Amino acid sequence: MPPVVPPFLVGLIVAPLAKRIAKPLLRGIVKTSIGLVVEVKKVAHEASEGIQDLAAEVTAEMSGSDVAVDPADSADSGNGKAGKARNGAPAPVPATVGSGAKSG
Repeated sequence: MPPVVPPFLVGLIVAPLAKRIAKPLLRGIVKTSIGLVVEVKKVAHEASEGIQDLAAEVTAEMSGSDVAVDPADSADSGNGKAGKARNGAPAPVPATVGSGAKSG
């Protein structure tokens, strides 16, 4: 009959070995995880900057095309025609003060 080893004796032997193996293993896992998180943050920040730069360029192009309006189509050219919006529709006419009020 084999000798029976009590579980607490196994624990006394295995615990120091597990501590020596598990502590460096966990330290490496945590260190690698933190390094990955830092790298992912850095890449995400660079991608965000790229998207913001692209959006700024598109905005500049769009506002640049709005500035180049044909003077014959503008409202303040003196020819009495209302200006046109970018899509070709007539521009809205601004309301004058008191235009809806009844006199009297």
